[in-house]
Amino acid sequence: MVKSKISDNVNSIELSGIRKFYNKVVKVEGAISLTLGQPDFPVPDGIKEAMIKAINEDKTVYTSNAGIVELRQEISNFLNNQDISYDRDEICITVGGSEGLMDVFAAFINPGDKVLIPTPAYPAYESCVKLLGGEIINYDLNKEDFSIDFESLKNIINQEKPKLLVLSYPSNPTGAVLSKEARDKLYEIVKAEDIIVITDEMYSCLSFEENYYSIAQFKDIKNKVIVVNGFSKMFSMTGLRIGYVCAANEYMDSIIKIHQYNVSCAPSIVQYGVLHGLRNSMKDVENMKAQFALRRDYAYKRLIELGFQVELPKGAFYIFPSIKKFASNSEEFCDKLLQQAKVAVVPGSAFGEGGEGYIRISYAYSEKQLEEAFDRIEKILNK
Repeated sequence: MVKSKISDNVNSIELSGIRKFYNKVVKVEGAISLTLGQPDFPVPDGIKEAMIKAINEDKTVYTSNAGIVELRQEISNFLNNQDISYDRDEICITVGGSEGLMDVFAAFINPGDKVLIPTPAYPAYESCVKLLGGEIINYDLNKEDFSIDFESLKNIINQEKPKLLVLSYPSNPTGAVLSKEARDKLYEIVKAEDIIVITDEMYSCLSFEENYYSIAQFKDIKNKVIVVNGFSKMFSMTGLRIGYVCAANEYMDSIIKIHQYNVSCAPSIVQYGVLHGLRNSMKDVENMKAQFALRRDYAYKRLIELGFQVELPKGAFYIFPSIKKFASNSEEFCDKLLQQAKVAVVPGSAFGEGGEGYIRISYAYSEKQLEEAFDRIEKILNK
């Protein structure tokens, strides 16, 4: 009876597979969780002090809907260093990247509009589109390195004529990044087609490659690209919920309408904290990235030694090994790991059809936890 009262769109989605497995861990005493994308580093001290200062100075009132001007200008400066050009009036501060994604989808999707989403991918994309009544069309990624299968993508665009294309690099869950060659191929498609790209670059600060490539670096298609990004991972402040959206002025007014009626504005004191962070805490970001690179190398080495097929991640803090050598069903495999080894990882099926046959391991955990987790996995596999 209750279900019949709930919106059909809400009934069409499920609890995130990531959270589902995280919630299982609580019930297993002594389990080690490698499920969440949550850095184990503290928020940089300068950012903490800036937020405390903002409270003491009573900067706890509403800001403008788009966020404080100083922060939007600082984000504009930061993006310019990555060859991405948005001025401060083309930036809106949001309550995390999640709200930013929902705002953007809501601003563009009419019921029945077709949205291209990669598989495997962060599950929120599909859930947001379903909530708004859009039609999801998946495009495949190459199984070797999780790059875009361009032939397949072109065919889908020609046949389906989608309104939106979702791009996610550095990728959750695969750790893949956008190469220069792939970026340039994508540019030719976007330039030629009547399509808008939503590029989720939440992990842009955690690219381990020398150069960072984004579809947003092409100024002549700026009116076809929306950027969603944030500071949860960058400054290890996941619970403080602050992100941002970048879009040409012709779209930003509509995005801010959604943002305004959802939340009014992002938390004021966190905005001042991030402002300080962008100006003074980038060394902390580099130090965290260096530690993640070491953890990545360790996780990759252990997985190879255990016989997993796995690609070395080039960004984010996830590794996405194939389990096809050991099992056919990723959820069953993860359940066994949890019950027998007391190690929790996320089944690849949580990230869509393209994720089946894989598991996602987050190495945003301490070296000690990673070592113990892999030792436990090794014992179970040896049995």
